[in-house]
Amino acid sequence: MNVADIGVLVVEDDTTDVLMIRRAFKKAQLVNPLRIVDNGDTAVDYLSGRPPYDDRATHPLPALILLDLKLPRRSGLEVLEWLRQQPGLKRLPVVVLTSSMENTDMRKAYDLGCNSYLVKPVSFEGLLDAVKALGVYWLNLNRRADTEVA
Repeated sequence: MNVADIGVLVVEDDTTDVLMIRRAFKKAQLVNPLRIVDNGDTAVDYLSGRPPYDDRATHPLPALILLDLKLPRRSGLEVLEWLRQQPGLKRLPVVVLTSSMENTDMRKAYDLGCNSYLVKPVSFEGLLDAVKALGVYWLNLNRRADTEVA
């Protein structure tokens, strides 16, 4: 599989953060397609393949999920809990990318099966460094288990 075909689902409701993530991916020269959803319910719909995300050619399952915790409708923790209960999706790598530095959020996210927990950097340079590291590890080096199509 071509690296450019490995998509990333970004679950983030803050449009400024989405813009910064897009810029960081571009500046890091990561060509992986970013698919953006802005709330927890939409993330579940996307991952479930529910309309309007039922065409997997247009809306393929991601190789990596960047998940904010503080989301409208369904929190990131609720999305993570749901995801880990889905037989065909439970192995998808999830990197929590959040502003929460609360130990309770961190413990809960790991208890629910997140693969990594990153606090959003304050500066763009910090975000760029984080995105570069994500790209190297999660999108290039990490071996992915096959995921069934939902």
